[in-house]
Amino acid sequence: MPVSTEAVGKSFPATQYEVGREKIREYASAVGETSPVHHDLEAARAAGFRALVAPPMFCVVYSAPAVGAAILDPDVGIDFAAMVHGGQEFEWGEPVCAGDLITSSAKVVEISERRGMGFYVFESESHNDRGERVVRGTWTNIVRGVS
Repeated sequence: MPVSTEAVGKSFPATQYEVGREKIREYASAVGETSPVHHDLEAARAAGFRALVAPPMFCVVYSAPAVGAAILDPDVGIDFAAMVHGGQEFEWGEPVCAGDLITSSAKVVEISERRGMGFYVFESESHNDRGERVVRGTWTNIVRGVS
């Protein structure tokens, strides 16, 4: 079935995530981040951070729920059985620290068809409770056999 581009431009409700100190430590340990700024509060403060600082890719933890709503939206029309991960790009801003309340939103920026595959591109933006952008993400999913 051909892809529909009607959902391009559609925005989705924001999600919120309160960043916890232990979640930062758990994530850092899971991905092999050994820098003390992710594990030790005093080391993080000595390095100039407000609190423990999250590794950059922790952004997936707080922004994925907003993107998930977009990907799952029936108006977007993704066939999950044929979907593969196409890629992610991130542009980081203010570092995320324990205690931050992160608000993330998502929108559909592109839906196209090439060589029998559907390309679905989403953009997310996440801001801390001080209004500072912490990350902008571009998320691409590819669906095989759309035509």
